[in-house]
Amino acid sequence: MKNRNDKTDPALKTKKLIDPETKRALIVDDESDICFLLSNILRQKNIQAVTAGSLAEADKMLQSPNLFYYVFLDNHLPDGFGIDQIKRWKEKFPLIHLIMITAHDSYEERKKASRDGADDFIAKPFSKEVVLNSIV
Repeated sequence: MKNRNDKTDPALKTKKLIDPETKRALIVDDESDICFLLSNILRQKNIQAVTAGSLAEADKMLQSPNLFYYVFLDNHLPDGFGIDQIKRWKEKFPLIHLIMITAHDSYEERKKASRDGADDFIAKPFSKEVVLNSIV
C-alpha cells in the first residue's frame, strides 16, 4: 500500500541515485562517436558523463541545479551554435566549467569563447591528454 504522504518527485528519486561525491559532465554534441570517446576518457577520472545532442536538450538537462560540474559544448549543433550559448549558460550557472569543443578552430572563435566565459577550448580531433588537461 502506498503511503499518502509520499509525494516525492520521481526526478528527485533519480538524483538521489547519483553519488554526490562524483563529478558529472554534460557532453553537448550531435556526433555519437565524440560523445562515446569523451565519456570513456572522463570515466577514467571517475567523472559520470551524460550526453545531449542539441542545445534544447542541454537546456532541459541544465535545469537541475548543480547537477553538472563540467559542460563540454560543441559549436555546430542541429539547433544552433554552441558558442552563442556560453555567455547565457555561464551567467545562469557560474560554477560550471564550460569547455568548448569544435572542429572549426579559429582565433576569432577562441577569443569569443574566452570573452564569453569558456574555461577552455579544445579543437577536434583531440587527444586523451588534451581532454584530461582541460578538467580540474
